[in-house]
Order: sequence, then structure tokens, then C-alpha cells
Amino acid sequence: MQFVTYGINHNTAPVSIRENIAFNADVLPAALASLKQQPYVVEAVILSTCNRTEIYCYIDDDCHTLVNKWLHDFHQQAENSLDEHMYCHQGNDAMRHLLRVACGLDSMMLGESQILGQIKTAYSDALNAETLGKMLGRLFQHAFTVAKQVRTDTAIGDSPVSVAFAAVSLAKQIFSDLANSTALLIGAGETIELVARHLHDNGVGRIIIANRTIERAHDLAKQLDGYAISLGEMPIHLAEADIVISSTASQLPILGKGTVERALKQRKRRPIFMVDIAVPRDIEPEVGNLEDIYLYCVDDLHGIIEENLQSRREAAVQAEEIIENQVEHFIAWLRTQDAVPVIRAIREKAELESEYLLEKAKKQLEQGLPVEDILNDLARSLTNKLLHEPSRQLRQSGFDTDNNLIEAARSLFNIKDLP
Repeated sequence: MQFVTYGINHNTAPVSIRENIAFNADVLPAALASLKQQPYVVEAVILSTCNRTEIYCYIDDDCHTLVNKWLHDFHQQAENSLDEHMYCHQGNDAMRHLLRVACGLDSMMLGESQILGQIKTAYSDALNAETLGKMLGRLFQHAFTVAKQVRTDTAIGDSPVSVAFAAVSLAKQIFSDLANSTALLIGAGETIELVARHLHDNGVGRIIIANRTIERAHDLAKQLDGYAISLGEMPIHLAEADIVISSTASQLPILGKGTVERALKQRKRRPIFMVDIAVPRDIEPEVGNLEDIYLYCVDDLHGIIEENLQSRREAAVQAEEIIENQVEHFIAWLRTQDAVPVIRAIREKAELESEYLLEKAKKQLEQGLPVEDILNDLARSLTNKLLHEPSRQLRQSGFDTDNNLIEAARSLFNIKDLP
């Protein structure tokens, strides 16, 4: 038996290929059931995200190519048509790959944490579909533990690497306590939504969302206990803002120098931190020349992101070392599993012998024989029964001049010194 991973991801295939073998939530239970029905598959987990589709299996040796065939057949793809985009990891490499994925080392955005939640969902889906057993279950639990260790012991997730996160991180550097700050967000697209959620999660005091479509602004503001206004109302509320972050699709600037000057006058020169994420820019560049205005554009953020990515790359080196160490730990656990059937058989044999001798002792008690004699006979008989075969084998090994068994027995029974 061995672990196998078959997959395709953002590094090996474009989205036009990846979308052909994705498993959505509706089809996933049927896919897991179909995969588990294959005679060579013992356990299976399917991980399917926008950036990757991966199949983790515990299967019979030398059957890994059949997983590839199943994937092609399930998605009605021509035989071997995906092979140039696929990767396959077996044994220790499959274990290592899962740990790297869980830690965000194989993600498009190095060190991102969303993938761990997606792996946990895949684990739960397999558990519900009853395709998860002891071996894959233990491996995935180990991956969760390692991912937590990497997050704790390295700086892999400390530095922001998205534009939205970088903008909010800058705001936190300038305003030590966001709870006393008001943020004006211009736009209501995906980037501004991420900014709004980051600010909300970091405890910003108040959020105002200005958008051309007031309904969209209301929808977003409602989710975050914010306040929605139209773009036309923005000059009225600008003086309230300590933080201004803008990202619209406008082809012309929507916040000019004159408007900002009037707001600063109302604020009695209290500074405003501004981030213009839009391309083309939403805020006139001349605004950055005003005293008490700290204006950053998207290029400034990219510099921060690249610097932080380098920090993550350095942390990733530490993470790889942790993963290598933890792969060895899991391999050691696997080796202990070879002993489990032997231990179980020894225990069952000992219990049978004990039950037989115990029944014999009970009958002797019923016959009225002395209790002390019965106990002595029980102890002596049990010792002889349990040690007869090991003793015979050890005598034979001495006769055959095979010291391996003798040394193993000394280790097994913790016999250090002999007279």
C-alpha cells in the first residue's frame, strides 16, 4: 500500500484546462463514491479549488496510473489528454506535497492561509462520504498540525502580500489605534470589499463607502456596520475621514486637490492617509504635494508587497526545514503500524491462554482445593504457557549461532546485564 497524489494546478495548466477537471460541491460526493468503488483505492480525498484539483489516495502498490485514468474518465476527457499538465507524487513525496500545500508553499500567493481552510473542507467532505480511513486521516491531521507549527514558528504569514492587505497594513502603521479612525472607501468592487473587511477585522472605528451605484454601497456597508453615500456626497464627508482608500474604474480622477484642501481646512490640518489603488488613478497626483496628506499609489504598495514577499521567501526556507522534519516523523509513525498486527496477535494469544487457565483455576476452587496452591499453579502455568515458544525459538537460535534473535529478545524484554 502507498500514498499517491495526482493533481493539476496554476503552475502546470491554464484556467481553461483546470476548469475542465474541477469538482464542484454538487458533484463531489458522487466523485468520491465513484473513486472509492475502484478496487485499488482504499482511501481517497479530493481537493478542488480555483487554482488546483488534487486527488489524494491510499492505494494498492503499482496502481497509481489507474487514478489518472479514473480522472480522465470521470470528466469525460480524452485518454491521456491531460498528462502534460498532471503531476504525480508517490510515497514520501505525496506526504511532503500535502504538507507543502497545507502550509501555503505551493500557492500562487506564497504563504497564503486560505488553502488550509480548503484542505480542511476537503477532509470533512471525504469524512462525510466515508472515503477517509486511518491512514489518510492521520496524514491530513498531521498536515493541519504542521501548518499550525509553520504559522507559529515562522513569519510566513506575517507580511501582507495583497494590495488590499498592504493598504490596511500601512494604515495601521500610521494610526496606532484604528478604533479612533474613520475610513472613507471609494468604490465597491472586489478590492474595496477586501479592504473594508480587513479594516473591519482590525477594529476600525467607522467605515464610509462611497460608490457611483448607491445600492452596491449600501449592500457592502450593511455587512460591515458602515455608512453608504454616493460619489456626489463624497466632498461633504471627506473631512470626517482619517483614512481614504480608493479603487474605482473611472477613467478620470474623482478626487481633486481643491476638494482635499477644503477638507483639510475643516479638519484643522489633521492629517489624512490616502491610498489610490486605481489604474488610472482616482486621486489627482498633486494631492500628494499638500501638507498633512500622506498619499500612496498602487506602485508604492507593490514595492511593499515585493519586500514582504521576500520576507515570506526567507520564512519559506524555514518552513521547508520544518516540513522535512515532520515528514520523517510521519514515516516513523508509519513504521510503527507494521508492528500493530503482531502486537494484536500476541495479545489475543495471551488472552486465550489466560482465559483457559482461569477457567481451570475456577473449577479447582469449586472442588475445594487450597487457594494458595491454585494461585501458585495459575502463575506457574501462565508463565510457562507464555514463554514456552519464545524460549524454544531462542534455544534454537543459539544452536544455529544466530545472535540476531537473542539480541532482539534482550531489547524486547529490556535485559541489559547478564551474569
